[in-house]
Amino acid sequence: MNRHSAMSKVPAVTLGFWVIKIAATTLGETGGDTVTMSLNWGYLAGTALFLGLLVALVAAQIRARRFHPFLYWATIVASTTFGTTMADFADRSLGIGYTGGSSLLLFCLLAVLGLWYWSEGTISVDSVTMPRAEAFYWAAVTFSQTLGTALGDWIADTGGLGYEGGALVFAAGLAVIVGLYAATTMSRVLLFWTAFILTRPLGATVGDFLDKPVSSGGLALSRPIASAVIAVFIIACLLLIPQRAGTHPGTPLKA
Repeated sequence: MNRHSAMSKVPAVTLGFWVIKIAATTLGETGGDTVTMSLNWGYLAGTALFLGLLVALVAAQIRARRFHPFLYWATIVASTTFGTTMADFADRSLGIGYTGGSSLLLFCLLAVLGLWYWSEGTISVDSVTMPRAEAFYWAAVTFSQTLGTALGDWIADTGGLGYEGGALVFAAGLAVIVGLYAATTMSRVLLFWTAFILTRPLGATVGDFLDKPVSSGGLALSRPIASAVIAVFIIACLLLIPQRAGTHPGTPLKA
């Protein structure tokens, strides 16, 4: 592989990327709730199931020699479902609450990003071409997904805004990031990871709005049906929206 034309195994960050990402996070919420609640597996068993699936898919992703759209997005969905069940397990079963869970997960995410930067000299997704960088990338993705779930629940429940209010808060946050991207020279790497984190609670609150009881501010839709519809939408996007790997010049990009 030419050092100056190294091809990343993650997709180029386009509008289509963010559309699929938000849909994947919504599927993670409804899919995780389907297993832990509708099928009555509970948070511990659901977390173990999705952790096993996530590890298998990450291993396949790292072994792959090039970017595979369906493999990549299957791994993202696995990270979102694991993030849903893990955050719920930490918040509810371990009893540390949404605030405690969010704080712990933020610390873990910052630690992973710090180690990644220390090891590779960058946390840019454009540099994900080698196994070590890819391992850091998927660890950061998983912690950001789990943090996003906890943040979504914290804003909706502890913050008292409900699912609709929570979705509006995170959508507004993303709008601010879009404005900063368009109007400033702020680090694109920082903006990417901030947007990546915020899309998770946006998807989580939308997922909760779809499947939670009416008494809790939701629409009480069937979790399995909602999950199936979202999955079909994601597959359609992958077939209709051009998918290409991100490229980088081969030298580390400073964050």
